Amino acid sequence: MKKFIILCTLCCSISPVWAAEAKLEEIQVDTSLAAIERGVDNLMNNCHSCHTLKYIKYRDLAKFGIDKKKIDEWRGDQPMDAPLASLMSDEAAMQSFGLVPPDLSLMTKAREGGADYVYSYLLGYYNTPEGETKNHIFPETKMPDPLGISTTTDHAQREEIKKTAHDIVSFLSWAADPHEQERQRLGYYVIGYLVILTLLLYFVKNQIWARLK
Repeated sequence: MKKFIILCTLCCSISPVWAAEAKLEEIQVDTSLAAIERGVDNLMNNCHSCHTLKYIKYRDLAKFGIDKKKIDEWRGDQPMDAPLASLMSDEAAMQSFGLVPPDLSLMTKAREGGADYVYSYLLGYYNTPEGETKNHIFPETKMPDPLGISTTTDHAQREEIKKTAHDIVSFLSWAADPHEQERQRLGYYVIGYLVILTLLLYFVKNQIWARLK
């Protein structure tokens, strides 16, 4: 019983430290074409070698308005309807990391905290006194620091890395629901149609009841 009380005391004493380290930074996702294009460009340079986006096709990028020349460089001889597959095979990933890196298509939807989580994770890398690279948000991560935030001390460079992380997260937020804006526009038309239909039915109902009276 005494050991159990001591264990509980230790857990309670260190849990505030975990909470402080794992605090998420809140960001405002930028849904503009410029931000999404910067985001996919940075993602293809920093993340695409290991990660896939199996629910996003090159045609989706072109439809959104991403520069066609960039898309052609990324896809090579792949068709426009091909998904954004990783440059690393699953077998090579298993040999290198011991697991296959997760698909990023729905990452901002899959993680509690959404875009804030992914942004905080990208900037959460740090170096321990022993020279190991860890992550405040997900200590168990096996992924190396993709943006180099852990080794950068210059303020201007850190701010630039934060902008890059913000753009990548903005793109991933779009990728998790690429038809959101189209669906919202359609929703306005549907609501407008229902309002007009309701008014017409209301006038028809008045006409009918006026005759019955």
